[in-house]
Amino acid sequence: MQSSAGPDRPDASGSLPLPHTRSRPAHWLATAAALAAVILGAALAGPGDATAGATAPARTPARPPAAAPDPGAARYPVDCGPFHPEVVRRATSDLDGDGRPETAVEVRCGSGAGTRPSGVYVLAAPAAPGGAPRVVATLVDPKEGMSVTGLDATGRTVSATLLGYSRAGVPRCCPDLRRAVKWHWKDGEFVLTALPVTGSA
Repeated sequence: MQSSAGPDRPDASGSLPLPHTRSRPAHWLATAAALAAVILGAALAGPGDATAGATAPARTPARPPAAAPDPGAARYPVDCGPFHPEVVRRATSDLDGDGRPETAVEVRCGSGAGTRPSGVYVLAAPAAPGGAPRVVATLVDPKEGMSVTGLDATGRTVSATLLGYSRAGVPRCCPDLRRAVKWHWKDGEFVLTALPVTGSA
């Protein structure tokens, strides 16, 4: 007996079409309506809005990093007579960990000849806007009669090499003693660590 025509009638190959390959007008109408609803909802919501009327949180502008104290604007506790203090070396780091940098600076009196003793000081920010940087620590006093080389500041530590003289007759141009030193900020003060003195500076 010949089968009647119907939706499940075999095709020319003798097999039944798969369910998802059948084209039904009602199926396509439902799909089109669903897509239209999704697109309309996305257009109304707008990009990145999870809730209608919600506002993005205000962003606090990043504060620029504080400037290190300017050694040229500071006043140093050294008497140079007719000469002016000269800044020989400087190094910057946040030595006390408060988020603001300090400046370690080597200073000596300017002169026409010879090598004057050096002082090493730590500068902090002015006490008031527009003021001069403050000298908050004296690491090396010029009265000690030493020269300084290799000044550096890293983390909470200031390091340098001190050059001195074994006796009064050694010429000021040619120090013959050397000592590497470090000052580490700890418990509100700089703690000195010094290596042994060596000769042939």
